[in-house]
Amino acid sequence: MAAANATLDALDPSNSSQNTLKLENTEKRDTLIAIEKEYQKRWAEDGIFQPDAPSTSEIPLHSVSAQELHSRYPKFFGTFAFPYMNGTPHAGHSFTISKTEFAAGFCRMQKKRVLFPLGFHCTGMPIKACADKLVRETEMFGREFERCPETAVVDGTQPSETGPPAPTQAQTREDVTKFTAKKSKAVAKSVKLKYQFQIMLALGIPLNEIHRFADPHYWLTFFPPLCKRALTNFGARIDWRRSFVTTDANPYYDAFVRWQMNRLKELDKIKYGKRETIYSPKDGQPCMDHDRSTGEGVGPQKYTGLKLKVKEWSSEAQEAINNKVPQGMDVYLVAATLRPETMYGQTCCFVGRHITYGIYKVNENEYFVMTDRAARNLAYQGVPGVFPRFGQYPLVTEISGTALVGTLINAPLSVHKDGVRVLPMETVMATKGTGIVTSVPSDSPHDFATVTELAKKAEFYHIKKEWAKLEVIPIIKTPSYGDLTAPFLVKQMKISSPKDAKQLEEAKELAYKEGYYQGVLLVGEFKGKKVSDVKENVHNRLEENGEAFVYWEPESVVMSRSGDECVVAKMDQWYLNYGADTQWRDQTMDWLQNGLNTYSAEAQNAFEAVVNWLNKWACARTYGLGSKLPFDPHFLVESLSDSTIYMAYYTVAHYLHKDIFGKEQGIGGIKPEQMIDEIWDYIFARRELDDQLIKESGIDKKTLEAMRREFEYWYPLDQRVSGKDLINNHLTFFLYIHIALFPQENWPRAVRVNGHLLLNGEKMSKSTGNFLTLDDMIKKYGADACRIALADAGDGVEDANFEETVANSSILRLYTLKEWCEEMIKNQKDLRTGPKDELWDRLFENETNSLVHDARRNYEETLYKLALKSALYDFTGARDFYREVTNATGVGMHHDLILQYIELQALLLVPIAPHWAEYIWLEVLKKPSTIQNASFPQVPEPDAALTAAREYVRATSSSITSAEAAQLKKKSKGKNVQFDPSKPKKLTIFAASKFPDWQEKYIDLVREAFDATHLTVDDQRLNPKIVKLGETKKSMPFVQGLKRRLVGGEDPRTVFERKLAFDELETLRQMVPGIMKTVPGCRGVRVVLVDVGGKTGRDVLQAGGDGDGGGAVVKDLPFNAEGAVPGNPTFFFDNVED
Repeated sequence: MAAANATLDALDPSNSSQNTLKLENTEKRDTLIAIEKEYQKRWAEDGIFQPDAPSTSEIPLHSVSAQELHSRYPKFFGTFAFPYMNGTPHAGHSFTISKTEFAAGFCRMQKKRVLFPLGFHCTGMPIKACADKLVRETEMFGREFERCPETAVVDGTQPSETGPPAPTQAQTREDVTKFTAKKSKAVAKSVKLKYQFQIMLALGIPLNEIHRFADPHYWLTFFPPLCKRALTNFGARIDWRRSFVTTDANPYYDAFVRWQMNRLKELDKIKYGKRETIYSPKDGQPCMDHDRSTGEGVGPQKYTGLKLKVKEWSSEAQEAINNKVPQGMDVYLVAATLRPETMYGQTCCFVGRHITYGIYKVNENEYFVMTDRAARNLAYQGVPGVFPRFGQYPLVTEISGTALVGTLINAPLSVHKDGVRVLPMETVMATKGTGIVTSVPSDSPHDFATVTELAKKAEFYHIKKEWAKLEVIPIIKTPSYGDLTAPFLVKQMKISSPKDAKQLEEAKELAYKEGYYQGVLLVGEFKGKKVSDVKENVHNRLEENGEAFVYWEPESVVMSRSGDECVVAKMDQWYLNYGADTQWRDQTMDWLQNGLNTYSAEAQNAFEAVVNWLNKWACARTYGLGSKLPFDPHFLVESLSDSTIYMAYYTVAHYLHKDIFGKEQGIGGIKPEQMIDEIWDYIFARRELDDQLIKESGIDKKTLEAMRREFEYWYPLDQRVSGKDLINNHLTFFLYIHIALFPQENWPRAVRVNGHLLLNGEKMSKSTGNFLTLDDMIKKYGADACRIALADAGDGVEDANFEETVANSSILRLYTLKEWCEEMIKNQKDLRTGPKDELWDRLFENETNSLVHDARRNYEETLYKLALKSALYDFTGARDFYREVTNATGVGMHHDLILQYIELQALLLVPIAPHWAEYIWLEVLKKPSTIQNASFPQVPEPDAALTAAREYVRATSSSITSAEAAQLKKKSKGKNVQFDPSKPKKLTIFAASKFPDWQEKYIDLVREAFDATHLTVDDQRLNPKIVKLGETKKSMPFVQGLKRRLVGGEDPRTVFERKLAFDELETLRQMVPGIMKTVPGCRGVRVVLVDVGGKTGRDVLQAGGDGDGGGAVVKDLPFNAEGAVPGNPTFFFDNVED
């Protein structure tokens, strides 16, 4: 068991999160988790999240339209892409889940019936491939892998006195499949995840349990309960009655998939024929996106395979092949090119000196020279006369690239009819194309730079100079670069050698685009025609002449989950006719552009791009888990084709079965065999019911009508949530198939995609110890704190960031807020009662009303980070200010406002922190029933005047603090100060009653640019006019203030007439007691209303001052008094004697 022990040492599951935040005191967290567990239990017992459609007894089927039904009983149906059951959800999954979860919570508060179901995806290769690996490994190493030696998994050892330091968040490893055991004064072992049993250990599966996973169906029983448990602990509002596993493990879902495939075939959306596809020779079937460990989204790339016939071998090559290739046989070096139209300009061909090539017998008379990788690809493509046996590519001998240099070959179409030579090129890759590259120096900057280098250093490269000096002739004329594009660009971009890789790559792009789109051929059969018009014609002519064929390979490396490097194979297969069916494609594009909400321009553009390029998707395979293709049962439906419309299955799943495997019948009492295709047609509104169908199926009519009602009520799907990576396949397929099978009224309404989730600003990785599962997160921080951190992580399609510090601080925030609410209710008799007529009462209530409206708007727009800010951070901030200012002024907080605040706070947090909200609702406020059924609060619209007054108080308080802080800073640096902040002092506030005359012209400009209907200001129109007046330093702050007031909803007449929306002097008068308490050492506050000119004013708070401009005259005001304007006072401190 040495290998297992070594792996366990390195892969201790606790190490996967060793670099995440460490918690010390967990008492507050444990209190919150206990609350969460209590309410999760209650919600489950009470079936809070188990909605049903209005019954047919309540509203008979077809008595009202679906639209009318939705109007009477509003609903929300939201889903996210169901998780694959080869592991448990991690933090990234939870981020996507949270988007549906928050939407579900908010929609419940809008009095909608909310359906949020979840199934478990098991279709495809991943589970089967892993299980098969375990079968082999248990056979090789024993039931507990005791015969696997440590040397088989340890790459090597290195002495270490203290062991390597634990990696930090800023460190990454070059190979993320290697783990290093952390042992002090021992040997640090680099362990490679070579075997499947090691991966299972990394998942936390006990060693003595791993052998069970050799049965692929065991995975289906093991992981779904763990997923359900984690999401229940998360507080997810999921209707678990509607859960299921995919594949034929659930016979009801199996019937649903068979129906779907039958109907798509009848609609001619599924076709059969030969086509190129990514293929795994090891698995013996197409390797689709979800069957791949790397290379998702990679498709076949088409090349022209050019046959370069050997005219004369180099001496070294002749020696290498002597007696291995029969005399008289035709041998071709095969080059793969994307530019057949340039073949007229060939002057040589390139090989990699350090590449080993094979010579392969392709038929009785011909042999090809190419890399093994290329031969393997070609063997599966059925090219006429090439490798007649599928997958077999007989190797005759191997030959080095160095040996091939100097060989004379025939270059089809080239003007050099006597042949061209094989020359070396350092950048030829064995992993791209065939490892043989045609050289066209007239139009390829790489080729021109290389032949120039070879001619200069012929002796170094062991070639004859004249081989690299064949005439470079013009073959394509371009508007920008003339008729020798490559030499022009190499000279213009000052490229001096083939090592100038960056410039050469840029030149290549310029040359290709110009040549293809603007170029005109100067030679050959198609002389005078545009390259873009005749490229295919040139290829076809080469193929007709037997000088070329079509060659395919993957666009980049694709590895199957079984560890096989995939090829492109041409084979008979069933495929969905995406893209090629232009009417279907156009319907999908039209709905995407005119009917579907994608929430962002980035998502919209990504969808449109996929619809434009998607073409023919193989929908069947022979290996893995899944449902049999009903019309060709030796095939299975592949994993991205059986998961396109399962949202429709959710609507009736609870009628069919009670458990995820369909072993126990659901509330409909229906057997799997009764779910014939025609029944699915009826349920999904594709046909009507008749006596013959009832008789044929044996299902009760009322049950069928109830199922039809469930579908017609919950459909269309209101929101689909997923990671943005699924736009390339699943989400686009999801649109296509809905459009094919359902009428338009049942097409999806919205798709919301999100980016990947970073953890503490770094990519999640077990190998660096920066990884958390959803279960880890909840155990560490509790559900509500995690939910807050997920809401705070971000809402766009760019990658978001889960900060553990946010989750950790949220524990303290929720706990202290809970305690405060409890204290307020307990001691509510101590709160002020009577009229709520203090300025601070009115400001507080107005601000909470404003934040309720902000939160509603952000929830509606699915902007959860902003919703969290309004509903929690700003909401508690409003309470803090009210508490502090009423304490400072001595008036105290008002009883009704505090109880109202606590209730509103609970309600606003229901979508994001439902457990905390439920506790406050039931245990603190003593409400009679769950907050999960409460409505979102309805409050008055905020008063713009009170909002302006609140902002004035904030700004004025901040300015006073800043003014004093500035003096402290100056004093600390030894500079002269106007007063000593550490000594007793008096504050004078200068307020103005009139605006300066210079502002009038700017008011006129803002008035012209203001749109009163939309509350917007046209900056493009406004800003140039302001700049033209030449007073931007003075005018811009004033203009910005006007814009804030207008956009904030103040009456435009008040703004443009230069009136404040509130009484400034009265507000200052109310602020004075608080200022006296909050400014250290303040012995008095004076408010002076400054006269025009700024030299004199009146003390409006002095005895005899009426607060409206009356009071004693104050002369010789300091210089900054003149700077006061209405709504923007200035300040002056001076020291006083105690």
